[in-house]
Amino acid sequence: MKSNTGLLVLAISAAVSGGAIAAVSADEARQLGTTLTSHGAEKAGNKEGTIPEYTGQPIKMPAGYNPKDPGQHPDPFNEKPLFSITAQNYTKYLDKLDGSAEMFKRFPQYRMDIYPSHRNFVYPKWVLDNAAKNLTSCKTSADELKLEGCYPGVPFLIPKTGAQVMWNHLTQFEARFYEGTSDNTVIPPNGAPVLQGLVYTIQSVPFYDPARTTPQPSNVIFWRVRTNNIEPARTAGGKIVLLDALDATRRAYQYIPGQRRVKLAPDLAFDTPSPYGGGAYNIDDSKGFLGSLERFDWKLVGKKEKFIPYDNFALMDNKTCPAEKLHATKNFINPDCVRWELHRVWVVQGDLKSGFRHNYKKRMMFWDEDLFGGGVVENYDAGGSLYRVVNSISHPFYETPGGTGGFASGAFVTDLQTGIAATSGMGVCKVNGYSCGWSAGPDHGDIFYSPEGMAGEGIR
Repeated sequence: MKSNTGLLVLAISAAVSGGAIAAVSADEARQLGTTLTSHGAEKAGNKEGTIPEYTGQPIKMPAGYNPKDPGQHPDPFNEKPLFSITAQNYTKYLDKLDGSAEMFKRFPQYRMDIYPSHRNFVYPKWVLDNAAKNLTSCKTSADELKLEGCYPGVPFLIPKTGAQVMWNHLTQFEARFYEGTSDNTVIPPNGAPVLQGLVYTIQSVPFYDPARTTPQPSNVIFWRVRTNNIEPARTAGGKIVLLDALDATRRAYQYIPGQRRVKLAPDLAFDTPSPYGGGAYNIDDSKGFLGSLERFDWKLVGKKEKFIPYDNFALMDNKTCPAEKLHATKNFINPDCVRWELHRVWVVQGDLKSGFRHNYKKRMMFWDEDLFGGGVVENYDAGGSLYRVVNSISHPFYETPGGTGGFASGAFVTDLQTGIAATSGMGVCKVNGYSCGWSAGPDHGDIFYSPEGMAGEGIR
């Protein structure tokens, strides 16, 4: 907690002197490292003791972790649920369920197993040092659709607007480079689960460059991904690249095996159905939310306590929760596989702007205060009814040096209008003796995420 105290003092001094236009007051900045953590969360636990104090201690690697199978993450806690929320008792917890209470009304067999809460996500020192600089440097422009003057750290340690919280989510620090094979499956309300894509995915966050000593330019890519389709046979060999920049632009490319060519794919944005979702979720439902902020007005509602999926190691361990077990239930994934914890979350409401179209009229975002990618999103249709619940899964990468970084890219979704459930980015499959899952990986370089790189590796 003391690693960037000097930078915090400098940021406070700049705010007081008027040498820069500070997004926060000097008094607010002084909270960092005292009542607030160095990443901007409330340091203390709650008065009931059900949310612990943040100590900055990483999770210890469990004995069952196998470095030769790095994507599989055995549970380091080995804990039992404290209690379960069911259709019979959910009304006792409405203040911590919000719109997700509708799941219990619609599906009597739905269940949340609530476990002890942990706050073990740890940021590297250089990320926190840069976050301190952002106190007086980083700002939004162009109707908050663009970031300017931001060092490679958390952009807004003390966010003032809904858009600033959303930028914290979009630029979340997971690991600089990470990759893995995952299964994306749709569970129809009647019938057997359908594999939509067994996908090898490589991601990196160029925004987080530890060698950078000046603010990143606004056209820098903050997140990039490449997916290589493995199964089913009809899609094998297909590839997608998405490049998202700090100026709210997205470049998207798709390699089509049958044509052996790469094409621009501008439709891979907003409410276009995800190619891996079977119609159960949008492109911008990835990671709970991913893409440009331009179609919604974002209101910062505040903070609250909420049950969210957290420390979801079972969803990255095919010994604990193999695919056939995960997909054994209808309308939602198997509750036996999901760990829920109580956390403080930032609450942001997104309302569709006049003159814009989207299949959601309102979106309620609930982002964990420590790991900005973890949380729950509740999406509403034009009539005001809850349409889809998107649950972002997360867990720390305990195998990285110092336990820094983590995974917050997978999700499980329920479409309440159709009863379809879907998974994205799960690490529970096992193919030809190889386990799925996610782990920190190497830097594949810029060409890997380019049309030329896709075409050069094209098959069929």
